[in-house]
Amino acid sequence: MNSYFPKIEDVRKAAITVRQVADITPLMQSIRYSKTYDANILLKREDLQRVRSYKIRGAFNKISSLDPEQLVNGVVCASAGNHAQGVAFACNHLGINGIIYMPSVTPKQKVEQTKLFGGKWVTVVLEGDSFDDSSKAAKVYCSDNKKTFIHPFDDPKIIEGQATVGLEILEQSKVPIDYLFVAVGGGGLASGLCAVFKALSPQTKIIGVEPEGAPSMKTSMEKGKNTELDQIDKFVDGAAVKRVGDFTFNICKDYLYDMVTVPEGKVCQTILDLYNRDAIVVEPAGALTLTVLDDYKEEIKGKNVVCVVSGSNNDITRTAEIKERALLYGKLKHYFIVRFPQRPGALKQFVAEILGPDDDITHFEYSKKSSKENAPAVVGIELKSPEDLEPLVKRMKENNFYGDYINDKPDLFQYLI
Repeated sequence: MNSYFPKIEDVRKAAITVRQVADITPLMQSIRYSKTYDANILLKREDLQRVRSYKIRGAFNKISSLDPEQLVNGVVCASAGNHAQGVAFACNHLGINGIIYMPSVTPKQKVEQTKLFGGKWVTVVLEGDSFDDSSKAAKVYCSDNKKTFIHPFDDPKIIEGQATVGLEILEQSKVPIDYLFVAVGGGGLASGLCAVFKALSPQTKIIGVEPEGAPSMKTSMEKGKNTELDQIDKFVDGAAVKRVGDFTFNICKDYLYDMVTVPEGKVCQTILDLYNRDAIVVEPAGALTLTVLDDYKEEIKGKNVVCVVSGSNNDITRTAEIKERALLYGKLKHYFIVRFPQRPGALKQFVAEILGPDDDITHFEYSKKSSKENAPAVVGIELKSPEDLEPLVKRMKENNFYGDYINDKPDLFQYLI
């Protein structure tokens, strides 16, 4: 198993197979990003795929490879959303029964889309708090009922299907590609791209990008063995796994030029910028490759760069959280315990004399529970500039309003906010 490496002829076969259901997505220049980084930045728009991510490629390629008996018995998969939609679409297209396990925290939009694409052929089961929990439950069910498990990333046919993204990029690009940025969750897409570019464009440097709160591939590469993380931040749900694949790890550790992480808050700002400035809707995992460009701005200057925009299955109900995380990362949103004197006019003084002219209260939680001299309130304040924080804190302290700053106290922050 550890010696597996995708053959280019198998990827070409997969391209013929997935052509039945997968669109050839655009490779388009981003004028804004190209100007920002003084480079030719091209976006491979897998967010425009019919299931809004590249996952349909691997899912359809794998299911199409099954023998008649396996197809009759049906398939099972586990997914945080995008792989689920790919499997659902494939089951519906081929007339195969499928059971799809998804974490209970999966955004509602992804659950509904999975049911839509699967139609009568698919049953969705919500199980566990993470992909790994769902995956364990799905594998147990699969074994007990003699069904075929469709792994989201650690399977040769899945990897070869995802690799067809690389074939399209090379066919579409009119210039040699110097750098290729790819989001890494379990590593299926990254592994497939490594295989294609090693064979057809070996000079291209491929850089994998993970969320900072789920660095499973980066950790494994640093330790030299596939390592399961104890805990992960599940916010970037399309790229948050505790353990990457064995196939994918062994490919990525040898063929990725670099493996890096980006903060979730910075990802959120990228999501907002893409929506507001480019009218592009992406999910958190879909924004990883653009978020990391800051870290390579000197290296990519004057180069031809491709960023795979890997998915757009975002739930509008997450917008408030995305904005909040972006503001916290940008040091524009701050939470305090403010100690208000128990006298008339204290709040009026705070607003008139303590807040700066551009400061805005966005959260206020207070109730008078005692007759003490001072009573605490939890106050969230949005600033126009990070430099406004120090003067604000100084005014609060000078006027005896300051209680505590809770942005950097994660346990207290989670409890109060």
